Amino acid sequence: MSNKSIHPENRALSAALARFAQGSVRVIDLSYTINDHLPPWPGDKKTFEVFPNATIERDGYFTRSFWTLEHYGTHLDAPAHFPPGKTTVDEIPAHKLIGPAVVLDVSNENRRATAGEADHRLPVSRVKEWENRHGSVPEGAIVLLRTGCSAHWSDANRYRGLDAAGSMHFPGFSVEAVQYLISKRISGIGADAMSVDAGDSKDYAVHTLALGSDLYQLENLSDLSELPESGALLIVSPIKLEGGSGGPCRVFAIVPAPGT
Repeated sequence: MSNKSIHPENRALSAALARFAQGSVRVIDLSYTINDHLPPWPGDKKTFEVFPNATIERDGYFTRSFWTLEHYGTHLDAPAHFPPGKTTVDEIPAHKLIGPAVVLDVSNENRRATAGEADHRLPVSRVKEWENRHGSVPEGAIVLLRTGCSAHWSDANRYRGLDAAGSMHFPGFSVEAVQYLISKRISGIGADAMSVDAGDSKDYAVHTLALGSDLYQLENLSDLSELPESGALLIVSPIKLEGGSGGPCRVFAIVPAPGT
């Protein structure tokens, strides 16, 4: 098979797997363990429940059933979540769930932000700065915003940036940046925050644009600090829920081992 017939994301996968076979990569889990005390979206009262079906003592084996929201904890938003998007989570092509990670870091700005600056929207100029250092955003990339919000995951109010009026405040993508990324034929966007839209968003313009353009979104990713700006490969594994607007998701990053 010639290189011309291989998707760019598959070339990235081949290179990562070659390093994996040589023992020169690390695998980082970017997902939170799901349970009933994760930071919920404001207004969500019921989020997760688990029930024992069989126990070792009574039945000789162990099983449970569970109930959860589609959009809770580390999760994927499928295009069908916001119109005009139509693709449900089970319909996302498998090859789009594996791709090179582009990491855009606004954690320093977020750390220094006052309450009025916390809703920083990543400008398109920051994407172009990344390209000046690493080359063009690759086709099939999954573009991640590193906000640093994950440092407050254990404190729901700080993680969401709730103010006295109950409004959220944290960084997100700008519409202009997402429009530019769409032109690069990426597969998805994500953030280590409650949403890919900034916390004070009322119209969820990034959701409407990205999902309406058949991208997917990853929200509530865990600590992204170990990911390089370029060079990691992401593997996204959402629940394959028929007709789902999204669902719980486990996300792995394959990164070069130190010194390689």
